[in-house]
Amino acid sequence: MASKVIPALLLLGFLVIVMLSFHPTPLQSVAGRILPPKVKSSATPELKRYWVVLLKKGPVNNQDSALTTKIQRGHMDIINQLVAAGKLVVAGPFENDETLRGIFIMDCKDSLEVVSLVDKDPAVASGRLAFEVKPWWTVKNCVFK
Repeated sequence: MASKVIPALLLLGFLVIVMLSFHPTPLQSVAGRILPPKVKSSATPELKRYWVVLLKKGPVNNQDSALTTKIQRGHMDIINQLVAAGKLVVAGPFENDETLRGIFIMDCKDSLEVVSLVDKDPAVASGRLAFEVKPWWTVKNCVFK
């Protein structure tokens, strides 16, 4: 029995010495050598509010093709006017033909201004499109100037 106890005690002593002498060092990330270091800024980023206009299928969709063409032309004219005035920063349709038809992202002072501008759109005025307005915040100059 002593022949088994002595090697076990020696092994136990060896493990205690290794554990007491072991000083782990933190692993360094490979990303630190590949990516540039992050710049720490104490300044809080400035946020800017935009307005998201969700264009939806309206209650009136039974116009003839000539009227539909006229309404679409007017819709595109309003979009171009809003872009030229600096009020519309993003506009476009969604790919599918479901309830949600398109989106505007507008740079206006408040939702009342947004509603007054979107109400002038012939597609909205004719009932082909309805809309919903949501405030949207992002870091200033992050996406739009």
